Amino acid sequence: MAYFNNIEKINYEGPNSNKDMAFKFYNPDEKINGQRMEDILKFGVAYWHTFTEDLSDPFGAGTAQRPWDKFSGMDLAKARVEAAFEFYDKLGVPYFCFHDVDIAPEGDSLKETYKNLDEIVAMIKDYQKTSDVKLLWNTANNFSHPRFVHGAASSNSADVFAYAAAKVKKGLEIGKELGGESYVFWGGREGYETLLNTDMKLEMDNLGRFFHMAKDYAREIGFDAQFLIEPKPKEPTSHQYDFDVASGYAFLQNYGLEKDFKFNIEANHATLAGHTFEHELHYARIHDMLGSVDANQGHPLLGWDTDEFPTDIYSTTLAMYEILKNGGLGKGGLNFDAKVRRGSFKADDLFHAHIAGMDSFAVGLKLAQKLLDDGVIEDLISARYDSFTHGIGKEIVEGTTDFKKLEAHALGLGDINLESGSLEKIKAKINQYMLTMYK
Repeated sequence: MAYFNNIEKINYEGPNSNKDMAFKFYNPDEKINGQRMEDILKFGVAYWHTFTEDLSDPFGAGTAQRPWDKFSGMDLAKARVEAAFEFYDKLGVPYFCFHDVDIAPEGDSLKETYKNLDEIVAMIKDYQKTSDVKLLWNTANNFSHPRFVHGAASSNSADVFAYAAAKVKKGLEIGKELGGESYVFWGGREGYETLLNTDMKLEMDNLGRFFHMAKDYAREIGFDAQFLIEPKPKEPTSHQYDFDVASGYAFLQNYGLEKDFKFNIEANHATLAGHTFEHELHYARIHDMLGSVDANQGHPLLGWDTDEFPTDIYSTTLAMYEILKNGGLGKGGLNFDAKVRRGSFKADDLFHAHIAGMDSFAVGLKLAQKLLDDGVIEDLISARYDSFTHGIGKEIVEGTTDFKKLEAHALGLGDINLESGSLEKIKAKINQYMLTMYK
């Protein structure tokens, strides 16, 4: 059954095209520094926002009009699979991502939930035989159901801990069966509201134990996917244990997991943590912890996770700059963890939104590569830190000095000559590149 009958396959037509259903800047076969654009960007569609999201919010019911919503239960789950693969094919996207409850409804028991998942996974596997789309990553939803009201792996209930472990065990098996390149852990409700009723040490220790067991089981069954932590600072709990990349990295180091996990970094989560998107990407990159990206953006006037499709070229450029310096995303990719606005309720809007996001990152990729090729940012940074390449600066970097030598050096100094940071200069240069690239 077809669900997008009025949509033809989306093709690249160039920046001068006036056709709405066409890529203006995303050309999958275009070579960027010797690599195909598609292979660098590795776009993925988020199953939850695209096929299960009803566009409800705390103030109103859902507005989404989806042709598959005339079904219910397992019939709805099967219809979504049909719609999903039609969407992937027409959009030309190479990857998709999902939570377990996105693809199949929970049953009255865990055994029934497993049965539902097995049926839908078999269907997805059949579709993959005639499709080029692959699983970027999957995960378990251990936060929506009321059983997770106090968390999952950090719950005060051992039974809930066990239930969460069972769901992840099944998720790892599904990931292996569908050829997933990564597996993601989003903290969901792994955090607390108040210390008045919380044993933080036990909760964090249990979370560490949970990750070790997950990693061990994945290796036991031969699932060699990349393991990813997805930081988020708040929502739904007041204090999330995976606040940002820095705190997440400290957690992984503390529990001896830093060799087995990397980070799936979401733009909107970065801004909620008080960081820029590029800050989180950069921090992960310089510690060799950048694994994958959830591509979206927040709203500057709203203080919650709005999950908008990315259209800010400045942000996509600086993000791609970090990704290129990382050597790409390896087993990760750019997953559109983004939803259309509540007023964009037509099924066609799903295509418009993804086209906008894909074009935005394609522009960001080309700009970032040009900035790297011309050394625009790197040359300025190298010059700014030149004092650490010779003399006392070189001794500091090489660890061949101490406080006594540094004091002797300082006592012999006259006026210290400081150079300008030239922030406005470099922003103007980036603007110049942006405004002239397609001239």
